[in-house]
Amino acid sequence: MSAGIDAVIFDWGGTLTRWHDIDFHAESLALAQAVVNAEHDIEVSRARLHQAGDTVWGRSRDHQQSATVADLFTEAGLEHDPDLLTAYYEFWEPHTLTDPEVGPLFDALRTRGVKVGVLSNTIWPRAWHEGFFRRDGVLDRIDGDVYTSEIAWTKPSPHAFRAAMDAVGASDPSRCVYVGDRLFDDVWGAQNAGLRAIHVPHSVIPSAQVGHSEGTPDAVVHALSEIPALVDAWS
Repeated sequence: MSAGIDAVIFDWGGTLTRWHDIDFHAESLALAQAVVNAEHDIEVSRARLHQAGDTVWGRSRDHQQSATVADLFTEAGLEHDPDLLTAYYEFWEPHTLTDPEVGPLFDALRTRGVKVGVLSNTIWPRAWHEGFFRRDGVLDRIDGDVYTSEIAWTKPSPHAFRAAMDAVGASDPSRCVYVGDRLFDDVWGAQNAGLRAIHVPHSVIPSAQVGHSEGTPDAVVHALSEIPALVDAWS
């Protein structure tokens, strides 16, 4: 066991996956394919879902309130059939590829006796995330994962970070590290919860998703492969 670090917990999008710019008009149009019993055309559904997405993610940013895909439709005042979410899933699938450095990184951490965790702000179900990790051959290298669609809070709430620590069996936040691409949700949030924070500064965060504070990271990495050396230094 590492003398100083018990667990390294990772953000998902923009951290374990490479950052991608997203066409949110196309995203909401794909989501609208799941609407049923609508009395208007698909463009109206798309617009309602786009606005609902802004509202739901605004609650996450400002109040750390979590949500699910179903909550998007409820907020939009629309009925949906979960079995019709195929177009939405297929829209996102190309953006879900795990960074090739992740597998060797996870192995290096676990060889050191350090637990590997995931904490993602997401509305998607666990099965989608686990499917992406399984597809890319890293699911069995994760010791614990938390998706905010399953809990009451989102980052940067300390409760979300505590849930992730519990998932990997860690109890002391000062012996845990969080890795993420956002200075509010990930860096400020982790440090506010007592963890160290590593920033991966490659993402272009939309202005509407930038929170009220920015943390100063304990370290910055430009490649995930740099993290084991930091763990060694902190140990």
